[in-house]
Amino acid sequence: MQPTIEKSIALLDLKEGMKAAEFGAGMGFYTRVLSTRVGPTGKVFAIEIQKELIRKLEDELKRLNVSNVEFVWADAEAKEGTMLADGSMDAVIMANVLFQAEDKVGMVDEAKRILKRTGKVLLIDHTNNFSGMGTSSDFILTEKSAQELFEKRGFIFDKKAPADMFHFGMIFKL
Repeated sequence: MQPTIEKSIALLDLKEGMKAAEFGAGMGFYTRVLSTRVGPTGKVFAIEIQKELIRKLEDELKRLNVSNVEFVWADAEAKEGTMLADGSMDAVIMANVLFQAEDKVGMVDEAKRILKRTGKVLLIDHTNNFSGMGTSSDFILTEKSAQELFEKRGFIFDKKAPADMFHFGMIFKL
């Protein structure tokens, strides 16, 4: 596991028994670290819109005997799209997913809806350091525009989170 992922998740102050959701879980890099952080009495919700990715992640985590992850095929951009209860999560992770969202406001609002009042969001997203490779700059949010988006939706910027040269990281709280 990348040390940057572990350092970023550590900033969420998750404890045994807490609940967290990863929007756009993909291959589950953050989900795996989250499952260890919240322990066997905690719960992680791996939310993904691509059914095939959910199946692959589910198979992989079963093989590794990880039992505290629930796999949710859902649209995190839609109101109540995650199907999680209001105010039920201690943390939400959005890693390399917000830039892809057609409805970025909808995704941020869904995170806000499911977070507890003491909850936090870890946002990791792309910078524009690709020199013509990788993600199209048309989809990239700047760090400033991402912060403005969250703040306009009622979040407070808490701190920067570790990221590599192709990403930025931020923690937001309610």
